[in-house]
Amino acid sequence: MEKEHAQGKLTARERIDYLLDPHAERFEMGAFAGFEMYKEHGGCPAGGVVVVIGYVQNRQCIVVANDATVKAGAWFPITGKKNLRAQEISMENRLPIIYLVDSAGVYLPMQDEIFPDKEHFGRIFRNNAKMSALGIPQIAAIMGSCVAGGAYLPIMSDEALIVEGTGSIFLAGPYLVKAAIGEDTDKETLGGARTQSQISGVTDYQMPDDKTCLDTIKKLVSKFGAFPKTGFDRIAPVAPKFDIKELYQIFPENNAKPYNMVSILERLVDDSELTFYKENYGKTILCAYARINGWAVGIVANQRLVTKTAKGEMQFGGVIYSDSADKAARFVMNCNQKRIPLVFLQDVTGFMVGSRSEHGGIIKDGAKMVNAVANATVPKITIIVGNSYGAGNYAMCGKAYDPRLIVAWPNAKIAVMGGAQAAKVLLQIQMASMKAKGIAPNPEEELKLYNTIKEQYDQQTTPQYAAARLWVDAIIDPIETRKVISMGIEAANHAPMEDFRVGIIQT
Repeated sequence: MEKEHAQGKLTARERIDYLLDPHAERFEMGAFAGFEMYKEHGGCPAGGVVVVIGYVQNRQCIVVANDATVKAGAWFPITGKKNLRAQEISMENRLPIIYLVDSAGVYLPMQDEIFPDKEHFGRIFRNNAKMSALGIPQIAAIMGSCVAGGAYLPIMSDEALIVEGTGSIFLAGPYLVKAAIGEDTDKETLGGARTQSQISGVTDYQMPDDKTCLDTIKKLVSKFGAFPKTGFDRIAPVAPKFDIKELYQIFPENNAKPYNMVSILERLVDDSELTFYKENYGKTILCAYARINGWAVGIVANQRLVTKTAKGEMQFGGVIYSDSADKAARFVMNCNQKRIPLVFLQDVTGFMVGSRSEHGGIIKDGAKMVNAVANATVPKITIIVGNSYGAGNYAMCGKAYDPRLIVAWPNAKIAVMGGAQAAKVLLQIQMASMKAKGIAPNPEEELKLYNTIKEQYDQQTTPQYAAARLWVDAIIDPIETRKVISMGIEAANHAPMEDFRVGIIQT
């Protein structure tokens, strides 16, 4: 940071703070990206790029700022993934996007993992072109290095600014130019602000410093025309009747303990008012209409209490049964029919297993729910409050099902199954293999192997592990949940909505 300031530059986060409207809401995506990854390369904090959804001149925008304090802003594999996620959010929601460019380009020691594939570096520029065709405003500020393929990003944007003395843009730097064609040149002559603004005409605005550059972006955004809204229903927000900070007390520290999801919802929705759909049927999933910060929403949430069916059968909380899946599928279709955004609160251990469930058609009913969620065209926002295991992750709109935003509470656990269950299954397989070979299992070795498997599995189920790989967009404080949902729906309200259609559903 001291080196950045000595050059007259602001850091990535300082640039974002200066650009965004003061005191307005904001949501940072991917702060944990790269966490505990690339240790052999010195790490890559936040993926080397800062991405924030916020407001510029009262206009909701996405800001993407390279962090030059991380390997000169070079692109690691996770950097590319994070940039692509920012563009995906922009495209899905028709949000203007502002790039604050300060990057040395691809991190060469890992070029094979960032350069050639479909979801790698080149996809960024393909998206620039697609976003332009969709009419999504893109503004790029060259505030530091902008080298090689990375030079296309700002120039494929609608307008490009460059800062004198620090900004430079060229397809090949001085060293590569010397190696390739034997020409001796310096960075400023090759692609500095004067060259690219006054000689080549590549950039549109020549700026004397960072703050003037950011002020000019504000002026440009302030003149954007209005785009049509989708029309999701919103009225004046009302605070919940209950203190939202009570979420800390209600949600158990141990994810295995039961609690009443209704108490969670009452601290998230406006006036704590919920209209339950099929309240006494399929009780392990709650479906309800409500408002969050004024927005009308349909809520699908796992219920962790042990309940009884009308036939007196016990149903365990956090598990999806046939009746719950059937109810949720119909509710999702209803919300699409009425153009009501969906909010999923996940605390799910999966679908019910066993002969009774299989005979009852659990796969058929689960498929029905997955089909409805996959084809939903209203905005979907997913909050992982606790467990997110197995196919329950899919049915409750996990990352693979295109939620507009997906975030996790600090209690979240994401995996195909819990650590203890996975360790037992894997241990049983290994013990069976040993017995088949005539090797008698040693109880001490068996316990040691179990603990090793469980420890590894538990580490891979943490929210930090998931957020590092961008399986979730962020880990949030539970009391930020209302804000995140509201900002997500506001973003989605900018984008046209397709008609809802589902394929063949078995009944």
